[in-house]
Amino acid sequence: MDAHGSLEVRWVQGFTSKNVQFVDKKTICYACGIYICFLNLETKIQSLLPSPGRGLGAFTANGNSGIIAFSEQKLHPSIFVYVFPELKLKNELKGTAQLDYTSLALSDGGPYLACCSALPDHTVTLWNWESGEILCSQPQAGKDAISLVFNPMNGLQMCAVGTATLTVWNIEKSASFHVMKPSVVQLPAADGSRVEEEEHRSDRLTCLGPRKPSTAISGLKGAEAESVMRRHCTKSRLTPAAICWTATSKLYVGCEEGFLLLLDPESLSVSVVFNPKDSSSIPELKQDIFLGLAFNGNHLVAAGKERTQCLQIKGTKIEVTETWEFKGPASVTYSPDYETLILSSDLGQIYTINSSQSEKMVKVLDVHSGSFVAGALLHPDENICVSVRDSGVLQLWSSDGLCLGFLSLHVEVTTLACCPVAQCAAVGTKSGHVLFIDLNKETQPRLVHQVHLYRRPVDHLVFDQEGHYLLTGASDLRVYVLDAKPSNTFSVIGHTVVPGPILSLSTQCIRDDEQVKVLALCTEQMDQKCEGSLLTLLTLPTKGLTGPECVDRHGCLSHQVLKESRYKVPHPLTSCVLGVGEFFAYCHRRKTLQRFLLPQDTGHLSSQQVVQLKPDQEVKGHPLGPASLALSPHRSWLASGGRDGLLCIWPTASMELYKETQCHSWRLGGVGGVSFSADSQKLVTAGLSDGSLLCTKLRLNDLGAGDMNKATHYSRALADFLENTFKTENSFLSHLAELCPGSSAAAETAKETEVSILAEMVDGTEQEQRSTLSDLTWLESKQEAVVKEDNQHYYETKNQLRKTIRELRDAVQEMMQENETLPDMERLEQREFNLDVEEQKRLEAMVEQEVTKLRNEIELENLAKCYTCDVLKREFWYSMKVKGRAIKAFQSEHEVKNYAMKERTEKELEDLRRVQNMRKIENAACVNETLKKRSKTSSAGEEEGGEEGQESAALTGSLSAHLGVSDPYMCDQFELQTTEQKINQITLLQDAIHQIKTAFNAEFEVVHRQKLQELSRVKDRNGRIREITEELNVSETLWEPSLTDSECPERALTVDDSKIKVEKYLTPEQREEEERKLLEEQRRMAAMGEDTRGKALGVMMEGVLQVKKEDILKMEIPAPEFVLTKPDSQWSEEEKKAFKEFENKATELSVEQKKYRKVLESEMKKLQESNKEAAERFDKGLTKLSERKMKSEMAIHQEELKITSLVYSVHTEEEIRRRELAVRLQLEEKLAYKDETREELKKYKDEEAVCHETYDSVVAEDKILDKDFRKEFFDVPNPVVDLLYKLYKRRPRVQKMRTQTDNNLNPFKEQRLCGSMAPDGFSKMLKAMEELDAVENMPEGLNQTAWEKFCLIRRTKVESEQQVKLKALALAEMQAFLQKRLDEDEALQQEVRNLTEELESLHKEKSRFLSDVMVQVLIKQGQVEVAPTGLAADYSGSILHHRSVVEDLNTTIRMHAEQKLATMVECKDFRKGIIQQEWENKRLRMLIEDLQTKARDLQMLRLNEEQREYLKETNRGSHTSRHISNLEKSMALKEKMHLKRLQQHQNKISQLNRQAALKAEKNAVLEQQLADMEVTVAERRHVYEAIAVEDNQAAQTHERYQEIVQRKKLQDLARAQAQELALLHTEAERLRMKNFPALDQLKHS
Repeated sequence: MDAHGSLEVRWVQGFTSKNVQFVDKKTICYACGIYICFLNLETKIQSLLPSPGRGLGAFTANGNSGIIAFSEQKLHPSIFVYVFPELKLKNELKGTAQLDYTSLALSDGGPYLACCSALPDHTVTLWNWESGEILCSQPQAGKDAISLVFNPMNGLQMCAVGTATLTVWNIEKSASFHVMKPSVVQLPAADGSRVEEEEHRSDRLTCLGPRKPSTAISGLKGAEAESVMRRHCTKSRLTPAAICWTATSKLYVGCEEGFLLLLDPESLSVSVVFNPKDSSSIPELKQDIFLGLAFNGNHLVAAGKERTQCLQIKGTKIEVTETWEFKGPASVTYSPDYETLILSSDLGQIYTINSSQSEKMVKVLDVHSGSFVAGALLHPDENICVSVRDSGVLQLWSSDGLCLGFLSLHVEVTTLACCPVAQCAAVGTKSGHVLFIDLNKETQPRLVHQVHLYRRPVDHLVFDQEGHYLLTGASDLRVYVLDAKPSNTFSVIGHTVVPGPILSLSTQCIRDDEQVKVLALCTEQMDQKCEGSLLTLLTLPTKGLTGPECVDRHGCLSHQVLKESRYKVPHPLTSCVLGVGEFFAYCHRRKTLQRFLLPQDTGHLSSQQVVQLKPDQEVKGHPLGPASLALSPHRSWLASGGRDGLLCIWPTASMELYKETQCHSWRLGGVGGVSFSADSQKLVTAGLSDGSLLCTKLRLNDLGAGDMNKATHYSRALADFLENTFKTENSFLSHLAELCPGSSAAAETAKETEVSILAEMVDGTEQEQRSTLSDLTWLESKQEAVVKEDNQHYYETKNQLRKTIRELRDAVQEMMQENETLPDMERLEQREFNLDVEEQKRLEAMVEQEVTKLRNEIELENLAKCYTCDVLKREFWYSMKVKGRAIKAFQSEHEVKNYAMKERTEKELEDLRRVQNMRKIENAACVNETLKKRSKTSSAGEEEGGEEGQESAALTGSLSAHLGVSDPYMCDQFELQTTEQKINQITLLQDAIHQIKTAFNAEFEVVHRQKLQELSRVKDRNGRIREITEELNVSETLWEPSLTDSECPERALTVDDSKIKVEKYLTPEQREEEERKLLEEQRRMAAMGEDTRGKALGVMMEGVLQVKKEDILKMEIPAPEFVLTKPDSQWSEEEKKAFKEFENKATELSVEQKKYRKVLESEMKKLQESNKEAAERFDKGLTKLSERKMKSEMAIHQEELKITSLVYSVHTEEEIRRRELAVRLQLEEKLAYKDETREELKKYKDEEAVCHETYDSVVAEDKILDKDFRKEFFDVPNPVVDLLYKLYKRRPRVQKMRTQTDNNLNPFKEQRLCGSMAPDGFSKMLKAMEELDAVENMPEGLNQTAWEKFCLIRRTKVESEQQVKLKALALAEMQAFLQKRLDEDEALQQEVRNLTEELESLHKEKSRFLSDVMVQVLIKQGQVEVAPTGLAADYSGSILHHRSVVEDLNTTIRMHAEQKLATMVECKDFRKGIIQQEWENKRLRMLIEDLQTKARDLQMLRLNEEQREYLKETNRGSHTSRHISNLEKSMALKEKMHLKRLQQHQNKISQLNRQAALKAEKNAVLEQQLADMEVTVAERRHVYEAIAVEDNQAAQTHERYQEIVQRKKLQDLARAQAQELALLHTEAERLRMKNFPALDQLKHS
């Protein structure tokens, strides 16, 4: 179609960015998709500039020069520079950016273009857009830059705004050389306060060493160290949001926190103009932030989220002069003449304010915001386009792209379709509603009807071509058919179900067959949402689709009227469109467009049978898919729009030629949807995410006129056919009542009213389970109505069934109750009463699944806990050489803990040995000096020795020597100078701490063993006391001490059975092991037998053969029998004697019992006293151990304090070294940079000298012209020459005239321009000189020739003066550039000097720090409880108390502490009870699981028929005999079958033998024939060979002759060579024998 026509963009709508720029005084431009839209503010005429590349990136414009610059979106993008209004490409700038540009800026002072690239280089580049060359660049300088703004007063200065920084760039130039110098601005803190920088140097040496910067402490190096530490170590700063330059070259900075700052780029000083946190600030400004700034003289226009205000700033005072309410984040821009102010926002609105005419805002553009969902052209008026945005805004556009009207639906929409028989549109929403909009009034669209169809978004809406039906599709497999006519109020006819979620839906109306065909592309799986290979073709009649024979009660279309065919394609498709007898589709996997032909004879197939289709034609499609397809109404053109943003037109006849154009950005999703107009000549595309709507027109030339006429004819014919219907339906549509967006339709309200009447008859329980009727979809309402109708119709039947079920339930419950009273043999199980076995199995399976899931979770949790336990054991128990434990006192809560110690590693021991060996060598070297000191006088030696002893005791710094720990290798604190000595001292101190802990642990073990012995003794004493109390028959509370958990820490690793209050859960393997052990124990007890003798002895004498003394208290003398049977008066003499003996024995026994009782009581008291004394004695020993522990702790802490001081000293020394390295690195970098700049500075000086010489020569030439003036007019009289000289010096006043006539309001009109970029006034001067050269100005007495010569000389003089000015400007520019380089060189030299001084200062600090050693001194501790406030304590506010007051206070504190501990113990016991309850619950849960497992095992037990018979059989013998007889019968039968099979095999063998004989006969015949055939073959071979010999005889003869000749020549050559070799051999042998005779010859001779 390229040869037939082209695609022309009619208009583009959308507003994708609030960046609006002026390109001249009356025209603005903004980005829309891949187009730049130009809007004339006076005429409202819109023009477009498409991006020549793929997509549109950053763009900017300059209203003074009419230059537009923008970047494309692709790899290695270019920057295009255009001139307005010609819209011609001025230049294409190809830079080093790899991905994208983040910002662009044009300078007012010359052809400068600044850009900042994105990842990965972040380069800030300065271009000359006229020549297309890069002037200078700075890599990695724009990491967070989001915008660049040039200074209107200085074209060589710009500001870069970052996400958190502000950078001022000064561009310095010398001739054609340019340099960019950045200056980073330090913004205030987030609260507006000033951030103090860290001081790197300090001459003050503190007690903790010299002060160092953070970089030295952290160990960072290099150029990034300072920035990293500044970013992480300082508090947050203000975030810049907008900037604008002032007429004094200062910057106003608006911050996101609401601050307004004023920046001086020269001094980089920042002052706060407005602080929102200040109580005296303006309330109106507090409520908003500064998102846009624009400067105009004494006023500053500030734009925020809610309003835009005009501020008048005088010093620190701010006054709001004007306020405009403007919602949405806004940006503000002034026109080049500063008469018009533009306000733009992200909401798609642009307002203008003209201060000279009115202060009111005038809306020039309002296109709303958001992405377009779809767009379509109305039928039959193709000049009106309808679009909807995802936010729910429906808009109508004219043929020129003007917005005619809009309607906000207040819902999220998904799709759009226009009705062909009425001026209305259908809109699908995310909530599942379909909304119908009346579009008869273009400026006031109305919502007239809505219907709720789905519980999910409506994905597809499509009308057929003649407006019979509206079909909808979503992901719930249902396609609804609605009446498309407003006269039927868009009623829902019915629905049908397709085999999968719908990806594409298209229709085709066939008027001749009175059918509407619908093609639905479906996915085969629910989770496959992008591609599908299953297609469903539905055929509907255009008439008679009503009545019960077409739609059933549930709203489902009958198969009698709905014909369905299913097809499947080989490759999944993403979209398709239906034609006549064919359909077109896009395959994303193959990136192709395919055409399929539909089979015609499918009437014999059922609707469930799937027909396989293959593409009839396939062509290359969009390289980036998926793509949307649309078929023109006359079915000759196919339009496709892909994710690559291309719109392609394909002729359906050939599918080969096409026309494409770039419509949307591929980075933002490309084309979201495409649609044709009714005349097939216009197309509307909606971008997927770029927020643009594009209307294109298909223009065909003479070659395509036939297709155009065909399309026009079809459109007119269809319009004529639908004309009457269109008028009728529009009249019905205009009379429909308007609905508020979001409300229910009138039709649905009427239906719901009818349904609510029927709902009153529904059962109350069922009514509660249903949702409210207002939220029901159409299908749910249908089903609800059917249910209610059935309920009403079968009301009596349902009541009867309920009654029957109730009776059955009562009967079953009675049976279950009766079953509980039956014996176990007759009682049925609970599950046997279950009538729904399948439901029971399902519930059991579900329970089993949950149990398995829970068991797995518990196992995983237990595994994690076991792993954690193993790690903790390995780290804190097994790795400990000495386990941590405690010893608790018997009579108090006092306890003493030992030191838990790990085994020292080999490296630690090796380091210790190395240090000790070094110290041995050092001590040996000091022996001579020590001996000299000891050789002094004894008295002086004793005195000095005593003093040294005292001094050493005071200055060792710890109490380790008092604890018996002394290391001869320990260094004196005053001798620790070097780092190695300090590290060795740390190692020795750690060994001293280890020795202190080891010594204390040894004493601790002694006390621990003592406690164990005491516990054993107390246990023995308590055993004896318990025996005595049993003998005395008294109750006595025993003191039974035991070891606590802290004394036996290994208890924490095991759990005793006594701690577990629930039954232990055993696995089946553990349960089998327990049963096995129980059986072994039973067998062992049975094997032991019964010990009758021992039992008899135990019964008679309690297991002993003599009476023990302890049994005296149990002995009783039995009274004679007559005492109980006779009174005293009837006793005989013998009986009286017997009674007297009885009394004597009883008295003696009583006396002995009393004596024995006293002995036992005294023994018990002694034992109790012994226990008490032992406890007190042990507690005293434990107190001594506690005191030793306190001293050990003091010594350990003192040694650790030494180690801490030494470690800090080592670290400080390392930090000083790092700082020294960093300073040295900086010094080396500065020196290297100085060497580099030295050559450049020399070059600049040479260039300046050359320029100066050129300037001097030009000035000299100009002076020569002055001197030679009179010589040129030697023949003219002197008065005339004098007059001519005055005219020679006269110049027109062009600049003054221009200034007087300039009335521009631009505050930046007096801008300072650079030399070569200054406005060229020379042309204006030459024009003014033409007036002076006129003949009227010629003096009298001068001829024409002399006047012309004078004019020529004066023009030469003017040109010379112009050259002098240009050279002077260039020289001044180069001198200024050179002076700045010289200043930089001086500053660099100063930095080198500063670094050198800092390096020397570091050396001094290091030496001072190493000489000033920190020493730890012990001071006797007193009863001073006043905190020291310096070197000397201040006792002015102190009180002197007696010691008892403090001790009493401490006693009270201890008492309260004990009470608190008691309360804590109670809480602990209560928590312990809670844990026990949890254990019990866990045991019960496990028991339930066990019982459920047992029940499941019993339920799952399965028996076969044989097992059941075996269990039922009571007579085992008869069963065995029957089994044997059955086996015998089986054996007889198998033997008979074996004989039969044997006979069959023998018959088969005989048959095979006969066949083998026949084969042998045939082989004999073949052998005879083979001999004859061999003879024949041999004869033929001989004949062939004879013929071949005759043919080749001549060739063979010649070849044989050649061989003979060659052989002869070779023989002659060989013979000659052999003779020559023989001669040579003879000569060699002769010479050898002559010089070296053989030994054997000598021997024989």
